[in-house]
Amino acid sequence: MASSPCGSGNFDSGLEIKTRSVEQTLVPLVSQITTLINHKDKPKKSERTQQAIQRVGQAVSVAVGRFVGVGEAIAVENEELKEEMGMACFEARRAGDAIAKLTDVGMPVATLVDGRKTVFSNRTGMVKAARMLLSSVTKVLVLADRVVIKQIITSRNKVLVTLEQLERVSTFQEFVQIFSQFGNQMVEFAHLTGDRQNDLKDENKKARMAAARAVLEKCTMMLLTASKTCLRHPDCESARINKDAVFHRMRFALEQVMEIVTDARPCGETKVLPLSIYTGIKDFKSDVEGLREGLYSLPQQALSDQLEAVVERTEDFTDSAYTSHEHREGILQLCQLARQDTDQLIVAWREALSLNAKEATEEMELSILKTCQSVHELRRELHKVAVGRAADLLKVHAEHLPLRALKASGGEGNLEAVAEYARTLGEQKEQLVETCRLLCHVSGTEPLEITCIHAEETFHVTGPQIISAAQTLALHPSSKIAKENLDVFCEAWESQLCDMGVLLREINDVFEGRRGDKRAYLSLPRPGKHSANLKTVKAVKLDTEEQSTIAKLGVDLRLLTSDVDTEVEKWEDQEQDIVRQGQSMSSMAYSMYLFTRGEGLLKTTMDLFHQAEVLSEEGLQLCSSLHTLSTLLMDEEKVVVLSEMEKLMGLCQQLQMGVRTPVQGKTATFQKVDSSIQNTRAIMTVVIYLLPVCNKLVRKYKSERSSLDTPQSWRDRQLSTPVKDDALNGKNSNGFGVKSLEKHMANLTFLESK
Repeated sequence: MASSPCGSGNFDSGLEIKTRSVEQTLVPLVSQITTLINHKDKPKKSERTQQAIQRVGQAVSVAVGRFVGVGEAIAVENEELKEEMGMACFEARRAGDAIAKLTDVGMPVATLVDGRKTVFSNRTGMVKAARMLLSSVTKVLVLADRVVIKQIITSRNKVLVTLEQLERVSTFQEFVQIFSQFGNQMVEFAHLTGDRQNDLKDENKKARMAAARAVLEKCTMMLLTASKTCLRHPDCESARINKDAVFHRMRFALEQVMEIVTDARPCGETKVLPLSIYTGIKDFKSDVEGLREGLYSLPQQALSDQLEAVVERTEDFTDSAYTSHEHREGILQLCQLARQDTDQLIVAWREALSLNAKEATEEMELSILKTCQSVHELRRELHKVAVGRAADLLKVHAEHLPLRALKASGGEGNLEAVAEYARTLGEQKEQLVETCRLLCHVSGTEPLEITCIHAEETFHVTGPQIISAAQTLALHPSSKIAKENLDVFCEAWESQLCDMGVLLREINDVFEGRRGDKRAYLSLPRPGKHSANLKTVKAVKLDTEEQSTIAKLGVDLRLLTSDVDTEVEKWEDQEQDIVRQGQSMSSMAYSMYLFTRGEGLLKTTMDLFHQAEVLSEEGLQLCSSLHTLSTLLMDEEKVVVLSEMEKLMGLCQQLQMGVRTPVQGKTATFQKVDSSIQNTRAIMTVVIYLLPVCNKLVRKYKSERSSLDTPQSWRDRQLSTPVKDDALNGKNSNGFGVKSLEKHMANLTFLESK
């Protein structure tokens, strides 16, 4: 839910919801209001249903009343929000009361001589009340969220004031007193920003916030030792340089946090990530594949320009002194191949246009496939180079030899040795900075790109700080404070190397199609759950020849799982059943692919058959979700979804029957493995077709539903699902009762301050 789902004449219908807590608080309200509006217009209602509807309306009204009470209390404490919050609360209460009246069916219909209408006869009135309620409640939540932002700004201002005091202190006693206050303020700021980071919906902002908070965390300890060293050795230039760098970096990190929290940039600038090769290739492939749907979708020269922009960025690899001749030649050859394939595609494209073709010709289709394959191979080669270099560097730096040497030579007061090892560290710093830049190009997601940039900046800044701290120690070799200060900066360097190792694994996971904790199935099915039908199957391992044969089948499966993951990322709602089930099936198919390579958690044929059965069951669950979606669609759209659903159901049942059929002998077992992989591949082919189709249809449906252009349009597009008594009786876990509202409101961080 990127913005308020409903609008009102008195409120901004484009209220942007930036946090999960606000969004989740709206979920039960939207759920129950939708339930009320979408009941069937039956001529007669059972008494139980009528009473249930009335209870829901009353519960909504009471819950909104309590909710408004919290909003009004916030308005009293925050004068600047008083007028806006007061109006929003007034409208919310009025809308809640209107819904309660519309659902009041206590009196028989025949006695309603005053002309008063109920929800059964006044759908338009219910829609208007719902629009007003959702709009006003959203406004209250967004205004309340400003209080959280205000708390963070206030906390940051306190930190800045104390930071300036710390920078000016001249005695140890004064420093200890002020730093104690500063430490408490930083703890408060860390809690507030940590809560905000976890609450943000935008993954890029979360990554930026995490990077800024990591800087503040490390710099707090650096500030302590650097300031103490400067106080102990006030005439030491290297100590002053060391301290100034820490203060500068802390201020910069504080400003970064403010930019994220307030969504503002100085001088109206916008935060734009440097364009990576991964992003360039992804956009290029998207445009190339888009030609299938529209030959006139973009100018012909655009493809060449896009590819040249990607090739130009590969110079970060080919121009590097640390790239081997072999790798450099491989990258250049793949760039040239991509150019050739793109040129051939443009020729085929022009021919298709000259023939007034309405869709891609067979020759053009072949060129599209070749072009996508060539840039995919280029990306694979760049990934191998960047990740390989990073892994090699981490091995080289595992012993931290330059840091040890700097500590030793500094403690001995040997300035010449410090200068020599400082040059060595400087070279390593340049290697690490460049490697982080290359990793950014192949990271695979924008949050990981942000983490790569943070790592690059950290190495770039920390290297000189270590050198200045080592110079200070060399000038004052007996100073315990100077030694402690150097230790702190060296620990920060070592910590960043560890973080780089974690980053490297995450980049590899993305490239290999793994999603860590986000994936639903990364292990074997639970023991005992699916074993009843497989007792007669003997668990065996494939020999080398069989493994080689089956590995060829697995390649397509691997590509399909990668395509599924790419399509899943395009969905706005990652909790949608179709998305979750598609992810689960992709993960299980990936496990089966690893089996074909003799890797992963599936070790025996029985493991594989277990996994295949679970995948087939998940596929049947997906069929159920597709059937539910089809009930919301127009006739033509419904036919497309149901047709593919039936195909998927047949394939899943075929896979399920195959793995449950007992076989005897090595040859029969191998054939069963082969059949299981083939069927799984067919299933994933259907899934990869369905995901973008369903995504498009869901977006279209949500757009039509959320626009609420007129009461008539709402009525025309309403669900035909009847109101269930259980849901209306409050048995639905997402019910908008008082307890449910209070539970969701507890997630809002602004309530923690009350």
